[in-house]
Amino acid sequence: MAYVITDDCVACGTCIGECPVGAISEGDIYVIDPTACTSCGTCAEVCPSEAIHPE
Repeated sequence: MAYVITDDCVACGTCIGECPVGAISEGDIYVIDPTACTSCGTCAEVCPSEAIHPE
């Protein structure tokens, strides 16, 4: 199950550097590519705004 980034995202960029497969891209809010996400949860663990959750 891939993770998703909600509208609570503040685009701080913390998650991008932590994703081991590079599944996160920048934007107004960040986006996780569900086909690349391995559901490791690392991004959710480091998100300061708790904006990342399993889909």
